[in-house]
Amino acid sequence: MESFFANSEWLSQDASLWTLAVASFLASTLLPLGSEAVLFAVLRLHPDASNAALLVATIFNTLGGMTTYSIGRFLAQRKPLKHVELTRRWGTPLLLFAWLPIVGDGLVLAAGWLRANWIAAALFQGAGRYARYWVVVESAAR
Repeated sequence: MESFFANSEWLSQDASLWTLAVASFLASTLLPLGSEAVLFAVLRLHPDASNAALLVATIFNTLGGMTTYSIGRFLAQRKPLKHVELTRRWGTPLLLFAWLPIVGDGLVLAAGWLRANWIAAALFQGAGRYARYWVVVESAAR
């Protein structure tokens, strides 16, 4: 069965990386999805693509996070969001934890709501997301 999937046209390395890009982007928006399983599957099918997969997952997951940041930035400033005080206290370095399920989306949304520096928000998110995906890549290589 594995050879069937490995030889399928629709699971070429390019198609796998595009699937990973979409999954990574959607997983970091307010949608409740996970991209680690997709990354793990891509690495199992294409072990030689680990560097490309790590970069694709990190970049698209960060772009999805910046979409959530933008949503927070354009929300009406009437009522504070749940994670605002935490984000206000610790600032953009807290976005190293943007990859955490449920909590991470709130932190990113709050950073946008607070109008935190978008470059710092992107860099801290990217660093945390890279570290998380690096752990997945390392575990898939074993």
